[in-house]
Formats: sequence, C-alpha cells, structure tokens
Amino acid sequence: MKVYDIKEKKEYLEEVLELELREWGNYSEENLHKKITKVTSFLKQDNFAKLVLIENNILIGFISLFPSDGDERKDLTPWYATMFVKKEFRGKGYSKILNDALIKYAKEKDYDKLYLKSDLINYYEKFGAIYLENLKNGEKLYYFDLRK
Repeated sequence: MKVYDIKEKKEYLEEVLELELREWGNYSEENLHKKITKVTSFLKQDNFAKLVLIENNILIGFISLFPSDGDERKDLTPWYATMFVKKEFRGKGYSKILNDALIKYAKEKDYDKLYLKSDLINYYEKFGAIYLENLKNGEKLYYFDLRK
C-alpha cells in the first residue's frame, strides 16, 4: 500500500473524479469530462495536489490540496479537501494514512497552516485539526498547524 501523487498515477484520475462527482457533485458523463479537463490543468499548479492511496493496483481513496475551497474564506490558503475512502475500505484506518500524507506534503511545500471546512462533528479533530470558527454555510472551519 502506498500514497502517490496523481501525477504519477494518471490512470486513476477518471475513477477519482467520478467518485468525487458522485459524492459531492452532479455526476454525468459530460460533467466528468469537464472535470477531467479542469483538474488536468490544475495539476500543473504548485498549490494543487491530489494524492491517491493504492494497494495491489486498486484505488482505496484520495485526498486533495486546493488553493481555495468555496466562497466562505477566500483569504485563506491552502485547503485540505476531498478526503474520500471507498465504502468497502472504510473503518480500517485509511483516512489517517491519507491525512498524514497530505500533512506531510503541505509541510514539504513550506505551508504553516492547512485549512479545512466540514460539517462532520468530532472527526477531523482526531487528526489534529483545530477549530477556528463557524462558517455562514453551517460548516465549521478548522486548521492544521504545520509548524509542529
């Protein structure tokens, strides 16, 4: 089992983006192709990353680093986003592996903080996320202190 940057494993990009659209978006073939085009251009940016967890050539899950995530706090960057583990692999600690990989990646990029918004209660705190404030959309804003 290993975490890779999607740039090294582009053969998983379509599967990742389809899972994203099914979980957080509006899945259709047209939307999938638009998202593939958009993400392919984002992969060239230094402040964007998509990490995938692979075991025996099977995608287990993924996580992303975004320059921004929504309209609530455009003044903050970068953002911890799209942590996803396939249903059949949940409850086995894979989210911690993804979390740790993204934190490590962000530290290597010399970021001091990594921001996260979520409506999950008492989930990201177990990974070290620190509550910052409530957002107007009902989600909570957290951050990871990467100087630790």
